[in-house]
Amino acid sequence: MIKTKTGGFEERKPSPPQAGAYKRRENPPNTAFRRFYERGDLPIAVDHRGSKNMIAWKVDIEKLDYHHYLPIFFDGIRETQEPYRFLAVKGVEDMLRVGGSKILPVIPQLIIPIKTALNTRDHSVMCITLQLLQKLVLSADLVGEALVPYYRQILPIFNLYKNKNKNLGDGIDYGQRNYDCLGELIADTLALFEQKGGDDAFINIKYMVPTYESSVNYA
Repeated sequence: MIKTKTGGFEERKPSPPQAGAYKRRENPPNTAFRRFYERGDLPIAVDHRGSKNMIAWKVDIEKLDYHHYLPIFFDGIRETQEPYRFLAVKGVEDMLRVGGSKILPVIPQLIIPIKTALNTRDHSVMCITLQLLQKLVLSADLVGEALVPYYRQILPIFNLYKNKNKNLGDGIDYGQRNYDCLGELIADTLALFEQKGGDDAFINIKYMVPTYESSVNYA
């Protein structure tokens, strides 16, 4: 009880506890990507070229079994240590660039690695994941529509961070666009989801991110 200015008493309400919604989650270095790489079971290596490292493929990317390799590489995008992070991110980019029709059938296998990476709440990991999501949507026909049924798994974190305008800081860019803030990156990714997700995309985005406003001119 606390005393008021009028001399009476009123019950003090306890402050709500911090939910810790934005707190970085545990991200142990136990990815399938790391395990396969350390065993020598991935057809890649680091190509040291002067001051800049490159990824060296030991096979033609077009001949890869995408059902096997693409989920493994996506699992590695939550890595924070090198060379694992670099190899996983560049590997995903290379596979998306040339995969074509091989990508769409693998979408269901990519959802858990994507969700896991976003749920680390590590801004650098989230930034990379969002940029790769954009590349995924643009990689082949119907990929955007194939992601719609999985919005309930991947969009809650978008809704949580959509207004986060804190500068992301350190250089995590591997030839990707430099974004000033996580909120901007989320907004652009949602807009791309709507543009490429077909007739049901907007209503499903709106359900998970109630403040989302359409970026598509339907006139």
